Amino acid sequence: MDKYVMALDQGTTSSRCILFDKTGQIVSMSQKEFPQIYPNPGWVEHDPMEIWSSQCSVAVEAIASIGLTPDQIEAIGITNQRETTIVWDADTGKPIYNAIVWQCRRTSDIMEKMIEEGWSEYVKEHTGLLPDAYFSASKIAWILDNVEGARERAQNGELRFGTVDTWLIWNLTGGQVHATDYTNASRTMLFNIHELKWDEKIMDYFGIPMSMMPDVLPSSALFGETLDMIFGRKIPISGVAGDQQAALFGQCGFEKGDVKNTYGTGCFLLMNTGKEPITSKNGLLTTIAAGSSDKPDYVLEGSVFIGGAAIQWLRDGLKIIEKASDTQEIAESAEDTAGAYFVPAFTGLGAPYWNMEARGTFTGITRGCEKKHFVRAVLESIAYQVNDVLKAMQEDAGVRIRLLRVDGGASANTFLMQFEADILGTSVLRPRCIETTALGAAYLAGLYTGYWKDLQEIRDNWQLDETFTPQMERHDAHRLVDGWDKAVKTTLYAAKLYLC
Repeated sequence: MDKYVMALDQGTTSSRCILFDKTGQIVSMSQKEFPQIYPNPGWVEHDPMEIWSSQCSVAVEAIASIGLTPDQIEAIGITNQRETTIVWDADTGKPIYNAIVWQCRRTSDIMEKMIEEGWSEYVKEHTGLLPDAYFSASKIAWILDNVEGARERAQNGELRFGTVDTWLIWNLTGGQVHATDYTNASRTMLFNIHELKWDEKIMDYFGIPMSMMPDVLPSSALFGETLDMIFGRKIPISGVAGDQQAALFGQCGFEKGDVKNTYGTGCFLLMNTGKEPITSKNGLLTTIAAGSSDKPDYVLEGSVFIGGAAIQWLRDGLKIIEKASDTQEIAESAEDTAGAYFVPAFTGLGAPYWNMEARGTFTGITRGCEKKHFVRAVLESIAYQVNDVLKAMQEDAGVRIRLLRVDGGASANTFLMQFEADILGTSVLRPRCIETTALGAAYLAGLYTGYWKDLQEIRDNWQLDETFTPQMERHDAHRLVDGWDKAVKTTLYAAKLYLC
């Protein structure tokens, strides 16, 4: 009887379940979008029960659609939107507030205060991160401060915190397991990435009791077993990783110097730096790579907040496209952007700028700009942001990166991938399976159970779809990047004016 590994891929806008076979090929997939909640400008929330119910429904659907029995599911791997924060009652399992999403900027003032009080170096040294509303710490504090009675209940040991992986594990195991993995813990701004434990000093600053925090395990480990009633039998949960580290693992980024970029809601560039963490001097983050060891590898990461989300905005906000795939043909119909640049700072700018107050801008607009120019400018903005991060990464690591492995939904856009190669001056490699986030979670789960015997067997599964090599003259690429740099400076200057 053939067996498969299930990957639960809980993303920012949808929940998916993908079943993989031994060759790393997709045999079944189900996906369901869920509502985005915007209570105030810059605020983003999810209903945790929607996350749970949507993830359950797609898992059952993925199994049923190809007629599998529960005995054919070898193991479950979980990968998730990182930093998104959920707090729930330890007895009832009910959330006390909506999930505060990683994009949410409501706690910017809390983080500004922390920076003013001189915490930046401590946070960077111990967590590898920069003080920012992006991470989980200030989101937990906000919930404790703004939900009636929450702080008292937390101090009494009645509340639990988790990122989305922890929330799913809790529900899958019927509240028997409260755990996360190194990768997700390292994105909370509460975890000492050198000692691999929760940082009591930072937790004390935010008034977060240790009783709220989950146990932390390597990404490939036994996290627990599902309840019988969910799938018809107990299935081991043996792989957990935040989406970006899972994608690096799915791209076989096991060695020092391996680099990948995921084009999802945001864009995330990760480089494996081996056993020694590199402290960035260029606004990048130091975090933990997915793996099976209790002495994990480290990565340098550059986070772009708005990547594919800008394409969703064209579709759902401006309604100038019907579906995301339309952008390729529209962009290719324009020779250029007619001088326009788009800086998609809807929720601030991430690496290497880290400006929480910046907001989106179009610059260089003339009467000659048409729909096609706006669409092209949005796609190009994604490539420019990745270029900013790659330049910073090369400076920190002291190496010239000569190829970039890509994945994520927007990597299917051939125009974007070619433009990326042109701007970077670097070959861009797209694998046949661009669902490498889910694949990485599956690999982590299957490695623990022996479904895949070792990393070499996983490497043998990786297959190339297409290589994009630079076609643009370098002086033309430099001219375009200069224009982008001016657009970013305009955006940052506008943010200063806004604060005045």
